[in-house]
Amino acid sequence: MKAAKRKKLEANGWKVGDAADFLELTDEESAYIELKLKLAKRLKEARTRRHLTQAQFAKRIDSSQSRVAKMETGDRSVSLDLLIKSLLSLGVKNEDIGKAITNSKNT
Repeated sequence: MKAAKRKKLEANGWKVGDAADFLELTDEESAYIELKLKLAKRLKEARTRRHLTQAQFAKRIDSSQSRVAKMETGDRSVSLDLLIKSLLSLGVKNEDIGKAITNSKNT
């Protein structure tokens, strides 16, 4: 948001912040969500790069298409463990997973 617009909103009594502020998340909760979203994005990239549909990938990991969709959106019901196992099943190397979670451009 541009500084001038932010200043104008605040002058009119609006509180300006991000989702973490609105949801009153701790730094740890924000970091966890960011990590999960980065892994979810990397999973979708890896799957599509291998020309697999969600249904094809689901069959490969003995899951359902809807579960894969949840994995790729970082749904709160999906564990980090499942995301990492799924990335590894696609042949994504540990080093690439590390790069995905440290690269700020992946958000």
